[in-house]
Amino acid sequence: MGKLTVLALRAVIVALLAGSVFVQAVMVPLLAIDMKELDADVAHLRTPVLVIMVLGIVTVEVVLVCVWRLVTMVRRGTLFSYAAFQYVDIVIGAVVAAALLVFTFGAVLAPGEAVAPGIVLLVGGAGLAVLGVALVVLVMRMLLAQAVARDVEAARMKAELDEVI
Repeated sequence: MGKLTVLALRAVIVALLAGSVFVQAVMVPLLAIDMKELDADVAHLRTPVLVIMVLGIVTVEVVLVCVWRLVTMVRRGTLFSYAAFQYVDIVIGAVVAAALLVFTFGAVLAPGEAVAPGIVLLVGGAGLAVLGVALVVLVMRMLLAQAVARDVEAARMKAELDEVI
């Protein structure tokens, strides 16, 4: 991966992290203030929605930090090692947690007449899509495992060849 690509990706990650911190620090409190004025039939949704929103942002931040670390490993040429698995596993866990948060959001919205059933169904579909992302990352982890195994095998064979020569 070239230096320009790494620099561009890091700039995007920094911008996303700054944006997520801004949303947590400014937008969520403003949303909380706005939600105080809700009707009584949906006022009970205020706290769960805010908690789900903050936790969802945290999952995004965790993924961004892990991607930063993986990009660093790519730049150093150490991605194909067992150390990369911990970051990939954390990404998978964070994406699964995000999917569970989306499903929880749908469950919070489901009871009562305040939210249309179609909206709840759309939220469930979004949760399924996020879970699909976790499965894609899991497949990529399996590919990484194969690449690491082949790299280890190639290093072993090179060492044997060096002994013969």
